[in-house]
Amino acid sequence: MKNKRNEELAVCGINAVKAVEKNRPENITRLYVSEERAPLFGSLCKVLAARRIPYNAVENTALEKLCGSVHHQGVVAMICMPRVEPVTAEIIDGWARAKETVLVLDNIGNANNFGAIVRSAAFFGVRNIVIDMGQPYITTSSFRVAEGGMEYVCVRAADSMAELLKSARGKITRVGADRRGAVPCAKLFEAARQSAVLVVLGSEERGISRDVRALCDMVVSIAPEETGFMESLNVAQAASILLYECKRAKA
Repeated sequence: MKNKRNEELAVCGINAVKAVEKNRPENITRLYVSEERAPLFGSLCKVLAARRIPYNAVENTALEKLCGSVHHQGVVAMICMPRVEPVTAEIIDGWARAKETVLVLDNIGNANNFGAIVRSAAFFGVRNIVIDMGQPYITTSSFRVAEGGMEYVCVRAADSMAELLKSARGKITRVGADRRGAVPCAKLFEAARQSAVLVVLGSEERGISRDVRALCDMVVSIAPEETGFMESLNVAQAASILLYECKRAKA
């Protein structure tokens, strides 16, 4: 839940708040914790007290109101609203030199899916994610679902995914993921061994857009042959499989 007046975002959940405590405690502007969870955050309260940042023990009903969810796990930290900076040509060149794996999310529509993708990216050590400019992905819900992963990734935005892929042409291998793709997922492993890769995932309903698909160097499918009873995987599940292939290639 965003506090528009103060440009704050509510972060709830034990792992999410602990990750902020570890990585960016200076971003916390207020802390609210239940009596039950207070012992888990004693050291954070000392840090906040030294900086004269308020913290309070409150009831669960107050926590629900602060974060807009019953899934707060007894703690809510208000943080400065994260800024999502644009992708630049210099950043793309840096990715290419470092042979980075970059996740490109082409109009993913669900904040919980975004949070799950961030968690997988952090687990596999993938630091760079590109989202559509203006998409409201950075939410209380996505922070909670990411289970602290948001502190370990860099989320940037692009005005146009097609223009992003054009800018990466000849520098980074552009790999689309689609259930209709003709290329087996093993080819992603081979590409990630040789160069930087942009792994493009599309929306939950329509997949990657037509213009973005046309700009990919290859379009892979996790299961190009007929599989079981479901037509496709959830986008966050698909991201985990693709990121595993990239991690395996870099090992």
